[in-house]
Amino acid sequence: MQRVAELSRRAPEVAFTTLAHHIDIEFLKEAYRRTRKNAAPGVDGQTAAEYAKDLDANLQNLLNRFKSGTYKAPPVRRVYIPKGDGTNRQRALGLPTFEDKVLQRAVTMILEAVYEQEFYDFSYAYRPGRTQHQALQSVWQTLMEIGGGWILEVDIQDCFGSLGHSHLRRCLDRRVRDGVIRKAIDKWLKAGVMEEGEVEYPEDGCPQGGVVSPIVSNIYLHEVMDKWFDKEVQPRMRGRTHMVRWADDIILIFEVETDARRVQAVLPKRFAKYGLTIHPTKTRLTEFRRPKWTDRKGKGDFDFLGFTHYWGKSRNGKWVIRRKTASKRLQRSLRAITQWCRNNRHETIRDQHQKLTRKLDGHYQYYGITGNFRCLASFLFLVRRTWFKWLNRRSQKKSLTWDRFAAILERLPLPQPRIAHSHLRASPTS
Repeated sequence: MQRVAELSRRAPEVAFTTLAHHIDIEFLKEAYRRTRKNAAPGVDGQTAAEYAKDLDANLQNLLNRFKSGTYKAPPVRRVYIPKGDGTNRQRALGLPTFEDKVLQRAVTMILEAVYEQEFYDFSYAYRPGRTQHQALQSVWQTLMEIGGGWILEVDIQDCFGSLGHSHLRRCLDRRVRDGVIRKAIDKWLKAGVMEEGEVEYPEDGCPQGGVVSPIVSNIYLHEVMDKWFDKEVQPRMRGRTHMVRWADDIILIFEVETDARRVQAVLPKRFAKYGLTIHPTKTRLTEFRRPKWTDRKGKGDFDFLGFTHYWGKSRNGKWVIRRKTASKRLQRSLRAITQWCRNNRHETIRDQHQKLTRKLDGHYQYYGITGNFRCLASFLFLVRRTWFKWLNRRSQKKSLTWDRFAAILERLPLPQPRIAHSHLRASPTS
């Protein structure tokens, strides 16, 4: 993989015609190691534990079918999960078979070695060593440097389900022309989706949930958005511009309003050219300029990656960009805690405490950024109140009082809010 990456870096315009020979039995074993073992099974019902009983023979058989071109990609099993936005809407998720995941992981590793060398620094999702907090830091740092500006939030409707197969093949032609790998990708695109025992074959899109889908979507949006913004948009702008993309969540930052409106007007045509649709209401332009020192309140706010960005004053009275947990994310997290407490209220208090501790630690690990302590404290207060409510419903007597609950918390304290990510410390993106 290092040799492939080095060659890709040295020859950015060269298309690779021989890549599949790098995938051997040891490569598949590494792909197997990187594949999640606790995920739900696919259409064949086979679990990771069952596949591992005769791992060497299974991987060798998989390798032979992959290299000979006789591998047949099974359809993915479609399930639905809540969107988590407070509505009854659901998101379709595709579940490949475990063996299919292993092969998809191997191909993904090869594609990453090729494309990581040309992906832009402002693209963060599904890339090794890149996190959401680095994307958030990039947005914060850029806005602080230019003193705010105009924010264009771009929302793509059903991005994974709208990827055009013909457009994707043309995107891949530029860098990857290995027949074995391309044939496997085509099979995954055409594998179909099984729902209630019936298989459908969508003309476009790739199932959200597949192992290879993230890298495929990154390659697609790299051609559609990233290269276009870097090569065509930025040279034509009057002021400074910046872009941050996390998968299909895109934030465009403009120093000058006319630049922002020009790009906003042309974006629907650009995406329509590749079969994608911009959401008419969720894509919005927001004025987010630094307030004057005499202003009492900042103007404008926007949400990105679960945080609301807004102007506020620091301790020394200067206007700075502050971030807090977005209200929808806070409500979603609390709904999840409430449902868990309700379903598990008859477990022992010690077991409930251990699991709630892990849930709170996970919440703090993501939302614990500079300036968000108040939202973390509010979330802890609501979690305590929710836990008390459902502990009190373990029986019809409702004998648990606040004093007894306080004694439980003294013996089994829940973790206190903490800041896990501070922009005051050195950042890997700076």
